[in-house]
Amino acid sequence: MTGKKWAYEDFAEGASIELGSKLVTAAEIIEFASEFDAQPMHLDEEAGKASILGGLSASGWHTCAMFMRMMCDAFLLDSTSQGAPGIEYVRWKKPVLAGDMLTGRSTVVGKRLSRSRPQLGFVTCRHELFNQKGEAVFELENTCMFLTREGAA
Repeated sequence: MTGKKWAYEDFAEGASIELGSKLVTAAEIIEFASEFDAQPMHLDEEAGKASILGGLSASGWHTCAMFMRMMCDAFLLDSTSQGAPGIEYVRWKKPVLAGDMLTGRSTVVGKRLSRSRPQLGFVTCRHELFNQKGEAVFELENTCMFLTREGAA
C-alpha cells in the first residue's frame, strides 16, 4: 500500500475532489438494464419517452455503478482504501438519459480515526453527479475506511 497518493491524512473536511466526466450511451443503458434492471424505460427509447422519465434512462443502480467507476478512477484506486461499512443514503434526483454527460465531485463532510485501530480512519463524503445542464442527478453519502500513511507502510 505504500506509495498511494490518497491516505487518511490527505482528506480534509470541506475539500472537494473532482470525479471527471462520463458520457452515458444508449447501448450501455440497455446492456446494464438487460442484465440487472429490465424495466421498459431502461430498455427501449419509446417506452422511456412514454414514462415520466422522458426518454431512455439509466437505472438508478446503473447510475450508482457509473459513479463508482468515476470515483475509482479519480482517487480510490490510488488510495489506501479498505472499503466501506455502508451507505447512509442514495438519491436519484433526475433521470440520467442517453446522451447525458455526467460530471461529479466528492466532498469530505467529516473524518475521524478509529478508536480501536488508530492506523485506520473513517472519511465521510457526499458525492454528487451532474448532467451537462448542471442539474444534480445523483447524490450519495457514505463513510469509507482509509489506512493512515503509517498504517499503510
